[in-house]
Amino acid sequence: MASALRPPRVPKPKGVLPSHYYESFLEKKGPCDRDYKKFWAGLQGLTIYFYNSNRDFQHVEKLNLGAFEKLTDEIPWGSSRDPGTHFSLILRDQEIKFKVETLECREMWKGFILTVVELRVPTDLTLLPGHLYMMSEVLAKEEARRALETPSTHVVRHYKVKREGPKYVIDVEQPFSCTSLDAVVNYFVSHTKKALVPFLLDEDYEKVLGYVEADKENGENVWVAPSAPGPGPAPCTGGPKPLSPASSQDKLPPLPPLPNQEENYVTPIGDGPAVDYENQDVASSSWPVILKPKKLPKPPAKLPKPPVGPKPEPKVFNGGLGRKLPVSSAQPLFPTAGLADMTAELQKKLEKRRALEH
Repeated sequence: MASALRPPRVPKPKGVLPSHYYESFLEKKGPCDRDYKKFWAGLQGLTIYFYNSNRDFQHVEKLNLGAFEKLTDEIPWGSSRDPGTHFSLILRDQEIKFKVETLECREMWKGFILTVVELRVPTDLTLLPGHLYMMSEVLAKEEARRALETPSTHVVRHYKVKREGPKYVIDVEQPFSCTSLDAVVNYFVSHTKKALVPFLLDEDYEKVLGYVEADKENGENVWVAPSAPGPGPAPCTGGPKPLSPASSQDKLPPLPPLPNQEENYVTPIGDGPAVDYENQDVASSSWPVILKPKKLPKPPAKLPKPPVGPKPEPKVFNGGLGRKLPVSSAQPLFPTAGLADMTAELQKKLEKRRALEH
């Protein structure tokens, strides 16, 4: 018989290494420990996780920094100087001692712990510019993480400060007097682990609208800035569409200019007489027609001056009457065609006078 087919083996999904703000080998000694124990440690949020190896996915111990008080450099027992590899983490209820390999590693651990606890990049440590930049990035991530964890409802507490003579008294169960308002502020800041600080008006406003979202791959909180729409309100999807402006073809023709009162204004075509146009185009009956004013006739030319009679010819007393010029040599006095009749009549009279003289 044929053996039954076995289902194919499915490979086990590989775990994802946890993400940390900072991680390295760290030797730890607690209050109950006799000696240091080496771990692979990683800082995430306000918690330090300890692993047996840098390949492990599950931590074996963790330390909460919520009760943080201070960090101190420690000189090993029996040593006269600080080798730069030991420091102590002092919490409210315990003290944990750490040992690292180099001075740089110690300063890095102290810097990242102070960054997440105090929400500021420390400036009094021996750090390089690159280290400070890394801590500034961690500061932004931690602020975003806390913004997500902040509850939606906030509890507002009011504290009364009253003035009694030259002093200011904080009115609590155990009243505390201060010499000035600055001392009152310092009291609130120092006695609340900087949970209560003066309100400072921050004028550095954000230029891009965004929000904090957890990364699906590594679980880190990242700042997301979605692509913003163009300026102005978004157009409405429902309801009637807005009327579009009329195109140049749909515009009505411009109204004709108002006629001059001194000129003749003609009534519409239906009531007025027929008009002859130069281009033989007929205007629409819906618009009034304006005729060009008729040109006045030119004034007549000046009347001709009355004709002047010819000067009498000088008589020559050379034994007889003076010789008369031939008629053919006489030039017409008025060559104008418009005065032909008048010229002919004058010529007849002249010929009669000459005939009498002969």
